[in-house]
Amino acid sequence: MLEARNVVASYGKTRVLNRLSVGFATGRLTALVGPNGCGKSTLLKAIMGFVPVQSGEVTLAGVPLGRIGRRGLARRIAYLPQESHCPDYMTLGELVELAGYARYSLIGGPSARDRKLFAHALETVGLADMANRQVNALSGGQRQRAFIAMVLAQDAETVLMDEPVNHLDMKYQYAVLDLVRELTEIHGKTVVTVLHDLNLTTTFADDVVMMREGRIEAAGAVAETVTAEAVSRVFGLESDIFVRDGRLVCLPNRRGRGEPALSPGPELDRKRAQA
Repeated sequence: MLEARNVVASYGKTRVLNRLSVGFATGRLTALVGPNGCGKSTLLKAIMGFVPVQSGEVTLAGVPLGRIGRRGLARRIAYLPQESHCPDYMTLGELVELAGYARYSLIGGPSARDRKLFAHALETVGLADMANRQVNALSGGQRQRAFIAMVLAQDAETVLMDEPVNHLDMKYQYAVLDLVRELTEIHGKTVVTVLHDLNLTTTFADDVVMMREGRIEAAGAVAETVTAEAVSRVFGLESDIFVRDGRLVCLPNRRGRGEPALSPGPELDRKRAQA
């Protein structure tokens, strides 16, 4: 398990994570949700060591990450930031090859296994025929799939993603999150991703961590944790939570404008009882 214990992290004098403790279950997709500025991205950066942890610790399988070392960490945790860039001249194939850097010897390059991983990663995201295309010539959806291919080719057991569907339209949000979902279901990865849309969270995630002001407000399986009460506490938004076609739906409440609330009904109670 990847775990943060009593973590405090700040930007300058501004404390962002305030004695935060949370664990991420192995082989499951966990969504981090909460208002802007609550510390979701900072938590991922603190795990990666990009933001210093002032107190507390982050461990992987009980081992503090500081003891693993940067190269060892790259073999075990892959990280996809909010904004990913590469040089204009770089091709998709060259980008994916960067994923194997932590496995290369000092005098060697990609092994036969590495090259097989690269080819499989591109095939998985549907870009096998574009290896010679420049990354910056790809569409937004293709480019995001390209960076997911790099994450796959890194072959790390744990994957951290910071808003992987940011700036994508609805079609590509679902296409990309389908791929992210496959990281757990097919490839057995542990995935932690920042999401802003609660309905995407309830559609794709196994677990959810709801954050507010640098603390964990609620955490657990989606069906048990995404409640009207939790949404109200975290977002200050009244909403109705109900089940449609087997999925939880979060509908912001417009009763203040004269529209009636929808009743969640007994179907939601049955869904949560089964979770």
